[in-house]
Amino acid sequence: MAKDLLVTLENQPGEGARLGEALGDAGINIEGLCAIMDGRTGTVHILVEDVAGARAALEGAGITVEAETDVIVSPALPDPDLDTPGVFGGMARALADAGINITLVYVASRNRVVLATDDNQRATQLLQSMM
Repeated sequence: MAKDLLVTLENQPGEGARLGEALGDAGINIEGLCAIMDGRTGTVHILVEDVAGARAALEGAGITVEAETDVIVSPALPDPDLDTPGVFGGMARALADAGINITLVYVASRNRVVLATDDNQRATQLLQSMM
């Protein structure tokens, strides 16, 4: 099961390379990535299947994994070859109407949406019923 790992990197040339090379050298595929730089540091979310391997590779490169979050990895569309406006809005509306709060969201490879919510179990059931 894929998980989101949270790390903080310095906002300087080479930090992304250090992260990517550490994972790549360990044979860990980055399924999704979201990085936001703010001032001197950046918050980076990484979606990986091999959590233990990724954690070991990152920490071996001097990158501390600050958090590990269970996430929902959902196809954005029933047909990933289609790109339709409003899909995320529909997903977010359905969750909001059910009283479920989204705490993390980004797009991953293969047209997938990565979500963490305050109730992943109910959110998963709801999103599956939409597909």
